[in-house]
Amino acid sequence: MPLVLTEEQEMLRDAARGFLDEKAPVSALRKLRDSDDATGFDRDLWKEMAEMGWAGILVEEEYGGADFGFVGAGILSEEMGRTLTASPFLSTSILAATALKKIAASSQKEEHLPKLAAGATLYALAVDEGRKHAPSKTALFAEKAGNGFKLSGAKTFVADGHVADKIIVAARTAGAPGEEAGLTLFLIDASAKGLTSNRTIMVDNRNAARIEFDAVEATGGDVLGEVDGGYLALEGVLNAGRAGLAAEMSGASQQAFSMTLDYLRERKQFGQSLGSFQALQHRAAHLYSEIEMMKSAILKALQDLDAHYGMAGPICTLAKAKAGEVAKLAAIEAVQLHGGIGMTDEFDIGFYLKRIRVAQEMFGDSAFHADRLAQMRGY
Repeated sequence: MPLVLTEEQEMLRDAARGFLDEKAPVSALRKLRDSDDATGFDRDLWKEMAEMGWAGILVEEEYGGADFGFVGAGILSEEMGRTLTASPFLSTSILAATALKKIAASSQKEEHLPKLAAGATLYALAVDEGRKHAPSKTALFAEKAGNGFKLSGAKTFVADGHVADKIIVAARTAGAPGEEAGLTLFLIDASAKGLTSNRTIMVDNRNAARIEFDAVEATGGDVLGEVDGGYLALEGVLNAGRAGLAAEMSGASQQAFSMTLDYLRERKQFGQSLGSFQALQHRAAHLYSEIEMMKSAILKALQDLDAHYGMAGPICTLAKAKAGEVAKLAAIEAVQLHGGIGMTDEFDIGFYLKRIRVAQEMFGDSAFHADRLAQMRGY
């Protein structure tokens, strides 16, 4: 498949860019930070996004969605990365929508997907329990109790977990931490007895949560997919999230690079623009090449998620690893090439560095995915 967007996809990109430039510039994120907004995003803006069909970008039309595929979701993620738009798009419209679409029972789809597509219900995916991404090390235990289960343990770094109405949680129903077998996915109401969510303010001015489960009851109807066989299903959902995060980092990288080029053209030193110095031109050319390679890897990952969902793991891993490295390079180069002003809060470039740092860590940093890809290739 050619690594280019279709005409419809280009129209979506152009519409999203115009909307976000007007409605969600970086100044909106700065305002959320300065006000210490407890939600972490503008609910009115999210409502507008839902009305435009963004909340249900992956949801089938029969459930009220736009069904525009993972490439469409990646386009929106990339444009949100350009303006650092804070929203529950990743947690709800990519992660939860993928889980419900791919592994939920028909009755679960009928109950949840229309609400998700309408932007009426927010979801969060609770996976990690330690400092680093490690799904197989899940220790949160789901003990069998009658015809259901009782969940006990804690999850960290749960994006939008403090405001979510529903939590998709990975729990261990068999085996031991470190084993892939024995994981089960549950869809739990955030108001369930025994569930406590504590807001965590992240360095990128977004909000996440630490969620504790104290004998939280779940029925068989709360299970997503198969009991004890949820690891592969979880990996599929995570792959979608990784590709979405990679697309967001791509947008942030491109915008940081564009801002840096503008500064190099305008800033003068020794009577010449900084952009005329060959050493800086070499750095800019190198970064441009890296960004173009990253964009190709990400688009291929999104296309494979649409065409070969179950086989897209390796390319999603590659895209996340490449995006993490290139985005980090773009952010560091942006700060350095801006000189002293790049270190000030008055200038927006620091917001890009912080968001990229968090997105790089989420669902596995570059080292995690380089190792994961090597294992897939038999090294």
